[in-house]
Amino acid sequence: MNRKKAAPSFGVIGLGRFGMALAKSLAQAEKEVLVLDCNESKVREMRQYTEHAYVVRELSKQALEDAGVQNCDTVIVCIGEKIDTSILTTLNVVSLGVPTVISKAISAEQGQILQKIGAEVIYPEHDMALRLAKRLLAHSLMDYISLSNDIEISEVPLNHMLVGTSVKDADLRRTYGINIIAIENEESTTIEILPDYIFQKQDIIVVVGKSENLKKFANAALV
Repeated sequence: MNRKKAAPSFGVIGLGRFGMALAKSLAQAEKEVLVLDCNESKVREMRQYTEHAYVVRELSKQALEDAGVQNCDTVIVCIGEKIDTSILTTLNVVSLGVPTVISKAISAEQGQILQKIGAEVIYPEHDMALRLAKRLLAHSLMDYISLSNDIEISEVPLNHMLVGTSVKDADLRRTYGINIIAIENEESTTIEILPDYIFQKQDIIVVVGKSENLKKFANAALV
């Protein structure tokens, strides 16, 4: 595989649902992607997105090296369900000197082993469940980005509580401890928030703040 100095190259090992979606997303973002799997039909499907898609019957160190895994800057091992294969494959990739190795895990125990052999660990199903639960519990929060355990960016639709009120008079920073970073409506989105702007009925405000403060504001917006 030819290395591109201008952009990192990625390797995806295992084309299950997670691996397939990841590989397609990287390829569609015009990244250089190497994909490996033992399933010929899945590899054939990926050849629509990258020319570096290979059927590999075993994931030994030699087989991975023959496929060119050592040329990747980042390799993601997406074989969480087969724990022994996941661990051995991750160990082989790490031993090939790949700078960043990320491995999917389905349990804390598996994750601990993967970390000890030098991989970053992700728990896709667990993380997805947490995001879904958080979104369901947020009620009026239309979308959010978690910046840390305490800080979030959220979209909140306005109700009659703020309609007709100016940004200055609403003073959300003092009242709720949150800051407005954008205002969206049917026609446009603005990030230049003027103090004398009057909130409109169809406005959606994008706010940043501590999770507990956003929840208080979201609950107030439901009234």
